[in-house]
Amino acid sequence: MDARFVVRYGATRFIGEFGSKGRDNFARNCQVVLRTDRGVEIGEVLCPASDRTREFLGATESKGHILREMNEQDRRKIDELRLTERDEFRGCQDLIAEHKLQMQLVDVEHLFGGERLLFYYLSENRVDFRELVKALAGRFRVRIEMRQIGVRDEAKLLADYGDCGKPVCCNTHLREMPPVSMKMAKLQKATLDPTKISGRCGRLKCCLRYEYDTYEEYRRELPNVGAVVVTRQGQGKVVGQEILARKLLVQYEDSRQILADLADVLTVVSKGKKPAGGGE
Repeated sequence: MDARFVVRYGATRFIGEFGSKGRDNFARNCQVVLRTDRGVEIGEVLCPASDRTREFLGATESKGHILREMNEQDRRKIDELRLTERDEFRGCQDLIAEHKLQMQLVDVEHLFGGERLLFYYLSENRVDFRELVKALAGRFRVRIEMRQIGVRDEAKLLADYGDCGKPVCCNTHLREMPPVSMKMAKLQKATLDPTKISGRCGRLKCCLRYEYDTYEEYRRELPNVGAVVVTRQGQGKVVGQEILARKLLVQYEDSRQILADLADVLTVVSKGKKPAGGGE
């Protein structure tokens, strides 16, 4: 049986399982040439495939085969393709203007094996690009594919670093971009300034989603703000929550405000109001 590895490949960062004949020891981050269902491409080995990775990927079928580790000749070819892609991008822009199409060209991907040329674009409306595809195929003599994307996909293709100083998540480890809501920012007491909680795509940052489930779980364990509780210090009203610390700011009948551990709450006299949009 062939050794199998999880490989990331393509401009949109596909992840799949690939077989390898004759070699079973590709290191992490090893650059390889592989055959996919799209053609011959360049990929990056992430790890050996296992039952755990298959469960994560949600698939058991191999996406293709690793042909070889990338060599110096392959690297020179990649450099040449990057220059070619610039000309292809400009050529497509000219044809879009010539055909007066309402679309914004974002990126171009020329497969390593030359099997096809993919153009990624933004458009608010549906675009009839049949004549454009014919013109592109005539100019570049290769199979043409047009892919409409959204603004979050644009960041996935083009963005580099986020405000945290690390490479953007959508261009590294995220396979799917989860929905993110302002409720998540409020629950985590993040600033609500859109300029500070928006990512390179202009939408709310994906990282607001990462810890939300933990915040929500811990919040459900805490008495709501406004609840009346009895602690070892006496009876008081909850006026604030420190969710991750599992602490409550309690105002007692003598107006003292003391931060109390959840374990110090002896009983809840009244529950108070549920937070807006706060689930259960």
